[in-house]
Amino acid sequence: MSDTPQKPLSFIEKMKQKAAAQTSYGGDGKEEAAKVATRDCPNCGAARARQDGLTHCGYCGFAFIQSNLTDGIHIKSTDNSQ
Repeated sequence: MSDTPQKPLSFIEKMKQKAAAQTSYGGDGKEEAAKVATRDCPNCGAARARQDGLTHCGYCGFAFIQSNLTDGIHIKSTDNSQ
């Protein structure tokens, strides 16, 4: 048998061991089919990515949501630049 003392691990080797032993923070990922949420414009038929707050079509200007501003505490219905 050899009586040579084992050399202690260097700081880098300890970091490599910790990195190899780590698990993902969010756990294992789920595999699912890719999907795209779109909304077609009823006026011109252009497909737009569905997102909250989409008010007008970027191609023809069709208004998806009609909104009328009213006077609030910080927002006025006429001029909000001041």
